Amino acid sequence: MSSSSEHKLAHVALLPSAGMGHLTPFLRLAASLTLQNVNVTFITPHPTVSLAESQALSQLFASFPQIKHQQFHLLPLDNPLEDPFFEHFRLIKESSHLLSPLLSALSPPLSVLITDMSLVSAVIPITEAISLPNYVLFTSSAKMLTLFLSYPTLADSKAMDELDEMDVVKIRGLELMPKSLIPPPLLKKGNNILKTSFLEDSEKVAESSGILVNTFESFEQESLRTLNDCQLLLKRLPSVVAIGPLPPCDFEKGQLQLTWLHDQPAGSVVYVSFGSRTALSREQVRELGEGLVRSGRRFVWVVKDKKVHTEDNEGLEEVIGDELMERVKEKGLVVRDWLSAAWHGVRILAWPQHGDQKVNADIVQRIGLGTWVKSWGWGQETVVNRAEIAEKIREIMGNESLRIQALGIKEEARKAVGAGGSSNKGLSELINIWRKF
Repeated sequence: MSSSSEHKLAHVALLPSAGMGHLTPFLRLAASLTLQNVNVTFITPHPTVSLAESQALSQLFASFPQIKHQQFHLLPLDNPLEDPFFEHFRLIKESSHLLSPLLSALSPPLSVLITDMSLVSAVIPITEAISLPNYVLFTSSAKMLTLFLSYPTLADSKAMDELDEMDVVKIRGLELMPKSLIPPPLLKKGNNILKTSFLEDSEKVAESSGILVNTFESFEQESLRTLNDCQLLLKRLPSVVAIGPLPPCDFEKGQLQLTWLHDQPAGSVVYVSFGSRTALSREQVRELGEGLVRSGRRFVWVVKDKKVHTEDNEGLEEVIGDELMERVKEKGLVVRDWLSAAWHGVRILAWPQHGDQKVNADIVQRIGLGTWVKSWGWGQETVVNRAEIAEKIREIMGNESLRIQALGIKEEARKAVGAGGSSNKGLSELINIWRKF
């Protein structure tokens, strides 16, 4: 005879952090859980940082009225930082004591809280105090998670100081990655925001109930095995579960002028985006625009010259220049909206700008999803000229074997989250556990 707990609906609250790169996986997870008959409460730190975040949240709640929206009002801001996203991380952490009554008051009582990886050092003590299981959603790759978890050990040792750029960083004999892939702030002496966050949050992740990663088995098999075989740390980690790639929500498709895109031949369009919080210099924006025009290929170009667009108060013509804008329109579509393209089996020409992007570019190249021009370095280090950009675009778009490999990865990705797929099973098993809490 089945117990009543097997029929009970799980009630899951989600707590994202700032920036579309962190918010988007939470939006997709909320949609996936709702479609699997889970009660979802979406906690939104208020105010949000950008216009894009506000719009995405509005679209989620309009598309899924059954998702409960709970605002988390943050303390007033003092001593603003230069980076608005890191500022927001800090503000959420400083306001975390206000979460306890908010979480306790939710009805029906919560089964679990799922917290963004950048908030765990502040939030886990809160959920421990009210005996609420807390899972962490790691919004980057499993490879990046290996660095995140081992960073305190690496930071304490002098081993990294003695390595050259291309030397491989090891921990207890286990190869992590070449030193050149590690975000520069993590290698600097003294304190900085990213370094402090890694040190504080990675220590606390080990105290969570489990770690969810937006990746899939066949994409990052080796890193996932390393994480779950307890090879990385001396203390035992909670289970690491691949639940991705979380499928895009239907409402995300409405952000782009899809009519134009549907009129183009299949596989003919270059998608150009540097992520949700990367702003290129005006000079690099214009070199990129000239390179796209010279490549002769059709393209959708997400233009971003500021980290945060709070409103569309400046026309794209002003950023790109009227004359270039006219030539761009002959072959391409220029937008402000940020989208994710990997789900569609799109070939990637990686150009890492900051953060985890070199780690991810390395994965992209190794599995055959795209290429990475390492000589371009980190973004902002140098201005890459239009001729070189045009040449690399023509090269990747003319690479038939890369196109076939990318389509194969698309099939693997969809299989992972489809019925009976590895990520689908991983998430379903978690939901069954949560129903019993």
